[in-house]
Amino acid sequence: MDPRFRPLFNAQITPERYQWYTQELSKRLDCTFEFRLAETPLFLPDDFKARIVDAAQAIVTQLSEPANVESMKRAIPARWDTPGMDALPSLTQVDFAVVRENGTLVPKLIELQGFPSLTCLQVIQRDVWRETMAKMDGLDREWSCWFSGLDRESFVDLAQRTIRGDHDPAEVILMDIDPPKQKTYPDFAATKLLTGVDAVDPRALTKRGKQLFLGGTRIRRIYNRVVFDELIAKKIEIPFDYREELDVEWAPHPNWYWAWSKYSLPFLKHSSAPRATFVSELDRVPDDFTERYVLKPLFSFAGGGVNVEPTASDLAAIPAAERHAWCVQEKIEYEPALQAADGGGVKIEIRMMFLRPDDEAKPVLAQNLVRLSRGKMLGVDFNKQFTWVGSSVGIAP
Repeated sequence: MDPRFRPLFNAQITPERYQWYTQELSKRLDCTFEFRLAETPLFLPDDFKARIVDAAQAIVTQLSEPANVESMKRAIPARWDTPGMDALPSLTQVDFAVVRENGTLVPKLIELQGFPSLTCLQVIQRDVWRETMAKMDGLDREWSCWFSGLDRESFVDLAQRTIRGDHDPAEVILMDIDPPKQKTYPDFAATKLLTGVDAVDPRALTKRGKQLFLGGTRIRRIYNRVVFDELIAKKIEIPFDYREELDVEWAPHPNWYWAWSKYSLPFLKHSSAPRATFVSELDRVPDDFTERYVLKPLFSFAGGGVNVEPTASDLAAIPAAERHAWCVQEKIEYEPALQAADGGGVKIEIRMMFLRPDDEAKPVLAQNLVRLSRGKMLGVDFNKQFTWVGSSVGIAP
């Protein structure tokens, strides 16, 4: 989006440079990618960067208000209500679409989650883009994907304190179901590279009293990447119950997966947050429902179940007992604001990523990731036939 750098990049990116970028990323992480890597970083102009920083921080401030937190705790199912919930999550994601309003590019909230994202992969992605562009005229700069005055070194320190706490990495695990088969595995590899923490399937753990062990090593902290949707859908049995009092630290605590989620959207009042309403609170079908609204399940992951062209029949089909778990939200029109080298426009989604180590009172806006799309929606399935789409990172000098 930044006109200082986009023409320079588009004139000098070649298939060979893109291939070097993807191969180098795979080589450094010693893994392949199951998701597409976009042909470009996103260049963030100063004015838009200021807008999205202000919006993200204001939204997290609203989410953090004690009254809102208490209201959002109603989203935690009794079956998964884990003891020891902390005051605020240790990792938070706030996702924005880039839209155009009155001729100006602005961020519009689309999702949020008190759950980890690709925390460490983005560092390596930025590193490799920097080296790729070091060979391009006018683009050999010390690019940053970070906020809050952070640089690479201070971000890695923040990530280590958030993920590991003050423990030996051998006593900390990144926990997910069958880690090598997860599409997010490149981030698991990056986490090991930057923090020393290994990815472990919870089924490999044993429980002795209130303690968890991996072989003979006691696990004192869990970097929690288990998506409850997968655990529930696959009926996976693990060696502990989330409702148990365990002598282990969580980062983030599992309850935040439910509390800070799409369930939070109706609580937000901000110019960057589109209006959202629980289906259980609707007294009629909204005017121009199909054209102006999307219908979202509140506890799906990666866009699952979102209906972008809902009808009155779709609304009526939701059983009364489940209507509290759905919301209708004003539809957002993405602006194809990134110009690809072929001249076409690309739609942009930016995830603003917050980290909060145990010794920080508030979440710290730390870095970002970007998804680029030319399809009807941002998901992989909608972009299979396109180039200049997929995973990326927003950078600025």
